[in-house]
Amino acid sequence: MPLIVSLVSADAEVWSGEASLVVAKTVEGEIGFMPGHEPVLAILAEGQVRITQSSGSKIIANAQDGFLSMEGDELTIVAGNAALIS
Repeated sequence: MPLIVSLVSADAEVWSGEASLVVAKTVEGEIGFMPGHEPVLAILAEGQVRITQSSGSKIIANAQDGFLSMEGDELTIVAGNAALIS
C-alpha cells in the first residue's frame, strides 16, 4: 500500500497523491517516510521535500515554516511557504 501524501502551503494545496518514498528536512535532520512508518510529528525546516511517486516519477518542492505529520500511511506536510521546483 502506498503513502497518501498531501503537501500544502498557507494558501493552497501544492501537491497530493500516492508515493513510495518521501524525504523531508526537519529541524532535527532529514527523515524518510515509506509505507508502514511509525507515527511522527515534526517541525519542518527550510529545504526540499523529495517525493518518489508509486510510478517512480520524482517531484521536488521547496518548503519552510511548518510541520509534518505521519499517521498510518498518510503523510501531511503543512508549510507556510511551499512551491514545486520539478
